[in-house]
Amino acid sequence: MNQFGMRPGIILLREGTDSSQGKPQLISNMNACQAVADTIRTTLGPCGLDKLVVSGGRTTISNDGATILQLLEIAHPAAKSLVDISRSQDAVVGDGTTSVVLLAAEILKWCKPLVEESNLHPRLIIKYLRAASKYSLECLERVAIRPTTPEDERKVLLQCASTALNSKLIASHLDLFGPMVVDAVLNLQRNVVSKDGDNETNKEAFANDDYLNQMRKWIGIHKVPGGDVRQSFFLEDGVAFSKTFSYAGFEQMTKYFEKPKILLLKVELELKAEKENAEVRIDNPSDYTDIVQAEWDVIYEKLDLCIASGVNIVLSELPIGDLGTQYFCDAGLFCAGRVPSEDLTRIAMATGAVLQTTCRGLTADVLGTCEVFEEVSLGEERLNLMRKCPNPLVSTIVLRGGSEQFIAESERSLHDALMVVRRLLLSTPQVVAGAGSIEALVSAQMKRWALTKAAGKEQLIMEAYAKALEVIPRQLCHNAGLDATLVMAQLRQAHASTTGICNEKEVCELGDAAASNNCWMGIDTNRDGICDAYEAGIWEPLQNKINSWMAATEAACLILSIDETIISPRSQDPALQQTGQLPAMGGGGGMMGLGSDPMGSAMDAVNAQQGGSRSGNLGNGVSYMKGRG
Repeated sequence: MNQFGMRPGIILLREGTDSSQGKPQLISNMNACQAVADTIRTTLGPCGLDKLVVSGGRTTISNDGATILQLLEIAHPAAKSLVDISRSQDAVVGDGTTSVVLLAAEILKWCKPLVEESNLHPRLIIKYLRAASKYSLECLERVAIRPTTPEDERKVLLQCASTALNSKLIASHLDLFGPMVVDAVLNLQRNVVSKDGDNETNKEAFANDDYLNQMRKWIGIHKVPGGDVRQSFFLEDGVAFSKTFSYAGFEQMTKYFEKPKILLLKVELELKAEKENAEVRIDNPSDYTDIVQAEWDVIYEKLDLCIASGVNIVLSELPIGDLGTQYFCDAGLFCAGRVPSEDLTRIAMATGAVLQTTCRGLTADVLGTCEVFEEVSLGEERLNLMRKCPNPLVSTIVLRGGSEQFIAESERSLHDALMVVRRLLLSTPQVVAGAGSIEALVSAQMKRWALTKAAGKEQLIMEAYAKALEVIPRQLCHNAGLDATLVMAQLRQAHASTTGICNEKEVCELGDAAASNNCWMGIDTNRDGICDAYEAGIWEPLQNKINSWMAATEAACLILSIDETIISPRSQDPALQQTGQLPAMGGGGGMMGLGSDPMGSAMDAVNAQQGGSRSGNLGNGVSYMKGRG
């Protein structure tokens, strides 16, 4: 103690460190998560709207939650957890990336009054949220429907793929892309399982090995801009690549081969122009002719070695000039240079060819083959196809569309559907009805359970979780332009009349009458009311809901467990100050101009209310995102 009887202050953090703590900080984090969810709220469901994001001069049109959040910079440190669960959902299941964010934000919304007004301790809320999550997952597993025959299994796969595509730009072409996606994944499964006679062993390997985990390695999506989307097709056991830059003699080449021998090169087959200001010292003018002739001899030797190997098709990652093109044409070969490395990799996987970096020592074991090679015209585009390749695991979806943005969004949509089918095949396929029916069903059951089995504070938190589940059907109503109050009242009334989840059966079977009885009533966006989502064919994988609900609950618990945020200042290096990289630590400012320290500025902005501080409410004009561009 000093002479005045006061204890000296103890400084634990470096000067300039931003620290916010207590209940206002917890409320601030909840508000930040709400702002993130509001950004993608209108993209949910078949009537959801798209977002146009301009980032770095590149325009992206999408309604996929994970894609939109990745294109935005979430400045608030706590709200970044919602981006993480969206990415996780996209990687594990492929669909439901918007639903998981909305559910997590809605759980926090209903927990906010419990923290602000009821003064419940966050740990108590976390405890009962996890109990509510456990009960909801038990309801999900009890109500799940599983197919009993191979015909039913394909029906489940097709309906789930169609449901995943129904909210995308290509929703009007479900009859084309739904079977295409299912056939692509089943083709991969069929050829893996039938490698030898032990089907059970191969099925287990198919589920546990890297065949499905590396699905995009085997199932390629080749984009061909232009034309109608209905011109898209599935190339089973084959690979495709677009026509490359061509030289003189290309049009006279043979464009159709049966059982050709294919050579893949990473060798340049063209004469290079002399470098500027090059100098060659010679003693005899005839020596210049020898130098020029030597260059011709080198290129001719490479071309003759390729022809002597007996190949019919030569593909190179590097250029094949007009001399090589005409030379191969005269020999009856097909050649293409500047083939993208990604296409060459897939061609090597499909045909068994080995990429060569030299034209010497070409033997039969480095050459690939296929049943048919041909060039086809798709409008103004020309495509080279290799059909019935030796490796049946490799297949290709050729995707067409009128604009690059449309094709890019279509590719993302197909990826989501492929991931949904993949997830179903990783285990015994089990599904639940969509259209918000499963959320309404479990919400009704949980409210009933809370009133009869829970008491006190646990009952409040259980009811909050049950109300949060209703965000999915409610948002479907809003996005479809329906009267959400009226439709949700009808939906609650329908589920209030159920006699229990599938009559308390352990597992429902496909077509089981017990699955009806208002058990699957959901939002009907076509008739402005409610309908039986099961009968309407709106099915979603059980694993989709399990992963989504678990991730949303854990994210909400993570946010609730944070009572202090500490942001360390950057280096005090004077050189950084001169370049403007060191932020002023006393300011706040808007989120759209965060300077070089978006994290610190984000906390200042979140903690501001009408110019005040640490209230947990957003200030005027504050946004939690900023574009990268």
